[in-house]
Amino acid sequence: MDDNYQTYLNRLARLTLPEAYRSQAQHIQESSKFQPHSGLRQAVSFPGYTLITPPAEEESPNSGFYAKLQTYQQELLQLPVNRNLIVPVPPASFHLTLADLIWDNAYLDAYEKNSKFDEELHFCLAEIFQQYQQLMTNGSHPIKWQMLGLILMPRAIAVCLVPQDERCYEEIIQFRRTIYQNPKLIALGIEQHYHFTAHVTLAYFGEVSSDLDRANFSNMLSELNEKWLFNLPEFLIDRVELRKFDNMTRYYREPDWPILAF
Repeated sequence: MDDNYQTYLNRLARLTLPEAYRSQAQHIQESSKFQPHSGLRQAVSFPGYTLITPPAEEESPNSGFYAKLQTYQQELLQLPVNRNLIVPVPPASFHLTLADLIWDNAYLDAYEKNSKFDEELHFCLAEIFQQYQQLMTNGSHPIKWQMLGLILMPRAIAVCLVPQDERCYEEIIQFRRTIYQNPKLIALGIEQHYHFTAHVTLAYFGEVSSDLDRANFSNMLSELNEKWLFNLPEFLIDRVELRKFDNMTRYYREPDWPILAF
C-alpha cells in the first residue's frame, strides 16, 4: 500500500503548497478526540496501541527538533482565529508514528473478545522485533528524515517529514511491511489503513464555526509555512517502541515492552 520513494516525495511536496492548504481548508472539521468541558476542549477516551519513536518528553537525540516544533506550535496558536478552532496537543507528547496498530472501538472489541489480547500483542511484537533485528543490514548508517513543512489534514494540523535519501525511506517501509504482513498480527486484527505520511501532529481542530474564513485561514497557514522553510530541523529515527494510549495526549509503555533499535 505504501508509496515508492519518488511518489512519496512528490505527494508530500504537493501537500505543502498553498493550493493544497486552500483545498484542504474547505474540508476541515471538528475532531471527536477533543470535546468541550467546562469551557475548554479536553481529550476524550480513545484507547489503543501504536508503534512510535519515543515521545518528546523522553527523547534526547531529537530534543532540538522537538524544541523547534514547540516554537512552531506557539506560532500556530497565535494566529488570529477563533481561539476554540485550534486545540494543541501537549508538546511532551510529540512523536512520529511508524505504524498504527489498533485503536478506539476496534481495540475495545478485540479486548472484549480476548482478555489476553494485550499480552498476545506484546509477545507477538517482541518476537517480530527480535527477528527483524537479526536481519537488519543498515549497521551504523543512521536513518535521518527532515521536516518538509506544514500539512493540513481534515481534523488536524501537522508537520510532515521526508527521508534524507531512498535508503532511509526503504528502511521504514520495510519495517512497516514486516508489521502489516505478519500473520499473527493479522490474526489479532491488526491491519494497514493508511499510506505512510510521516508527520508530527501539532494540534487538532475544535470548533469549526460556520463563519470561518477558510480562504484567509489557508493563507495564514501558507505564510507560516514559508516562514518555517528557512529552518527545517532534522529528525533521527534510532528506535521504535510499542506504546499504549488512552487518549491523544500521552503515549506510555512498561519497561519490558518491546523496543526495536535501528
